[in-house]
Amino acid sequence: MTTDDGPSNFLRELIAADVAAGKHGGRVVTRFPPEPNGYLHIGHAKSICLNFGLAREFGGTCNLRFDDTNPAREEQEYVDAIEADVRWLGFDWGERKYFASGYFDQLYRWAVQLIGKGLAYVDDQTTEQIREGRGNFYRKGTDSPNRDRSVDENLELFERMRAGEFPDGARVLRAKIDMSHANLNMRDPPMYRIKRAHHHRTGDDWCIYPMYDYAHGLSDALEGVTHSICTLEFEDHRLLYDWFIEALELEHRPQQVEFAKLNFSYIVLSKRKLLELVKGGYVNGWDDPRMPTIRGLRRRGVTPEAIRAVAERTGASKRDGRVDITLLEHEIREHLNATSPRAMAVLDPLKLVIENFDEHAVEWFEAPNNPEDPAAGGRKVPFSREIYIERDDFREVAPKKWYRFAPGQEVRLRYACFVRCNEVIKDAAGNVVELRCTWDPASRGGDSPDGRKVRGTSHWVSARHAIAAEVRLYDRLFSEPDPEGIDGRDWKEFLDPRSIRVVAGAMLEPSLADVPVGARFQFERVGYFCADDDSRPGHPVFNRTIGLKDSWAKIEAKGG
Repeated sequence: MTTDDGPSNFLRELIAADVAAGKHGGRVVTRFPPEPNGYLHIGHAKSICLNFGLAREFGGTCNLRFDDTNPAREEQEYVDAIEADVRWLGFDWGERKYFASGYFDQLYRWAVQLIGKGLAYVDDQTTEQIREGRGNFYRKGTDSPNRDRSVDENLELFERMRAGEFPDGARVLRAKIDMSHANLNMRDPPMYRIKRAHHHRTGDDWCIYPMYDYAHGLSDALEGVTHSICTLEFEDHRLLYDWFIEALELEHRPQQVEFAKLNFSYIVLSKRKLLELVKGGYVNGWDDPRMPTIRGLRRRGVTPEAIRAVAERTGASKRDGRVDITLLEHEIREHLNATSPRAMAVLDPLKLVIENFDEHAVEWFEAPNNPEDPAAGGRKVPFSREIYIERDDFREVAPKKWYRFAPGQEVRLRYACFVRCNEVIKDAAGNVVELRCTWDPASRGGDSPDGRKVRGTSHWVSARHAIAAEVRLYDRLFSEPDPEGIDGRDWKEFLDPRSIRVVAGAMLEPSLADVPVGARFQFERVGYFCADDDSRPGHPVFNRTIGLKDSWAKIEAKGG
């Protein structure tokens, strides 16, 4: 939703009102609290932009905190990747990097305190028995047979849990709240479980670990967070977070506010499903350029500026929904168009021989690096007797209003000159393998010397100077806008086999010979491309970031 003043963002309005009222002493402290159990995706990017962006806007601070309470699924690799992704998006936490594991001692002491108040107890039931006993939305929960243990017995058992006297899963510590509460999260939720797993920071110091719902809100309180910005699925957890803070009589109480996740059409953002794609070999790892992970988007050539623009344009609301993928594509094009150097590349080469051009000669024509940025300057591109054009720019039998190559037709070679197609050469199988042409030397630079109109323009590459390259043409990973929402069908059925096509014999202008990995270009008349990690000396590899066509611009023009 947008207004005349821009995209709707109730979070900005709420924080502005709090600051004006002097709430939290006028301070603004937010946090981005990822679990280091996987790679970040574009949905996380929205949260990063909101938390860091709002803190910056209101002169506050934003913490980076890793909620690392499940050692079986967490690794230092993910911590490092998350830090790199946040920095790549343009944000910095300074000295404010924290870990829930850094609070393990305090969380344990608070658990002992709750036991002492009669607000927590050790339960011997199995996970299945606890789940059954908590009931559901239609049936109240039933008390555990261990719920009325004495404080002393609970303290002893919890200490023995900490000492490692019981096997994994044998006992849990539960909060003692209300087994008939309408909110299932309040029905004596588990606080600690026994799990012998090596932790990436604390090693083997602990064999019991706090549950996420116990540690999360208390970590916010410890850090002095004023605005705990969460996605909507945590709305029902807010009451539990507040209960722990009130039961422990903590001085600082963060204010939790929930917003709708960022979901796009043609994209799946479930961590479990993304892992299934990787493990099942449907994609080539977490950084596959078709993946919605931040590292996948980066490898594809998407810019952080484009992602931040999408986060700003989509605002923040309380209503879940899907954003049309064309908005993301539009923002990618907008930034790449303004910042990307131009180059010429022919993906499906067809040889063109200019018969009246000296076979030993080379002419150099001036081409702008970026027409959108005069300060970017220009470059010289070589022109010789044999060049490559795009095969699709030729028709032996031309349709009406065909302005590119056909027998007897004159075409402008971009930045170079006019050439006329005179003869078509075919192989024994009847395939077109070469065009014989003549050029007009008076048209150097691509201008008509006598005012004649040449409506067609083609890009080209000098055959003598061309750089052979591999080009990977990426497209949307799914063929349906909502692959998860089609009843009776497995979402993986909608993986699009056309989402990647590898072109092995592309020909590039020589300026692209040794560009660094990650360098972005507009291949003129083709699309936007990025030098891939797989590039090697003498073997450049480019990924298509996105094509030139912009559907979102048409939607906006129609008032959509």
